[in-house]
Amino acid sequence: MASPKPFACSVIALLFAAHLVSAQLSANFYDKSCPNALSTIRTAVRSAVAKENRMGASLLRLHFHDCFVNGCDGSVLLDDTPTFTGEKTAAPNNNSLRGFDVIDNIKAQVEGICPQVVSCADILAVAARDSVFALGGPTWVVQLGRRDSTTASLDTANNDIPAPTLDLGDLTKSFSNKGLSATDMIALSGAHTIGQARCVNFRNRIYSETNIDTSLATSLKSNCPNTTGDNNISPLDASTPYTFDNFYYKNLLNKKGVLHSDQQLFNGGSADSQTTTYSSNMATFFTDFSAAIVKMGNIDPLTGSSGQIRKNCRKVN
Repeated sequence: MASPKPFACSVIALLFAAHLVSAQLSANFYDKSCPNALSTIRTAVRSAVAKENRMGASLLRLHFHDCFVNGCDGSVLLDDTPTFTGEKTAAPNNNSLRGFDVIDNIKAQVEGICPQVVSCADILAVAARDSVFALGGPTWVVQLGRRDSTTASLDTANNDIPAPTLDLGDLTKSFSNKGLSATDMIALSGAHTIGQARCVNFRNRIYSETNIDTSLATSLKSNCPNTTGDNNISPLDASTPYTFDNFYYKNLLNKKGVLHSDQQLFNGGSADSQTTTYSSNMATFFTDFSAAIVKMGNIDPLTGSSGQIRKNCRKVN
């Protein structure tokens, strides 16, 4: 019988490598190099969300779309140039991602107090946390020390960001590919308790699917014609669209998921039990969401001497 030692050594090596990555990020990374960084970001996020409640969801989504494409490295913020193709024109991002101007403003403020110290990737992670909290959601300790990429991947953005048309199995696989569990996926999907969806992403659901509340479908059709209005938007959680709570899950129990992928979390499958728990226990949802987004924030960060600290989040130095 073959010796189990090579396998055991491989497992130990992988665990050690994972520990090294997490160890390179720390909650107090900027305590000495830029002690006012976090308060500066928090104040700017609060101001932006107070000015436009929808911005909270937009900033949270930027962090998600950043981390799912080659890790949390700020690549989503890079603009296209004649010699460089970024991720902003990828199908999941084009005419959809927003909040770049808010990140620019935060970066300018942080650069003003600590030039080239705080990364754009870390700003995204902190802004996501502060956005959720500003809209009534939980807070969590953000691990810091990410550096910014000098590259981006349009193809990976097109392929790795979960599509709103996915069934439960493919959703689970999409998150699993990033080291996130089914539990993480269901919790992170609760981010859809805030934010808006484009008509093009739910048109087929409201006109063709049967596991949808008829009153919701009728209401959505008024702003999403059968053949036009692709960019018309509607709230993902019509009950409390600008409050981070558990109404997203309550809606799913009543077949009021706006996206196909949303309703997959309560459709007679393996996600039903967790969705039901979250619908009646917001504290459990908040705890699981916080743990899952910290885990997501640890996806393949650039640390140490890898990457750079961009002066301008839209372009490499």
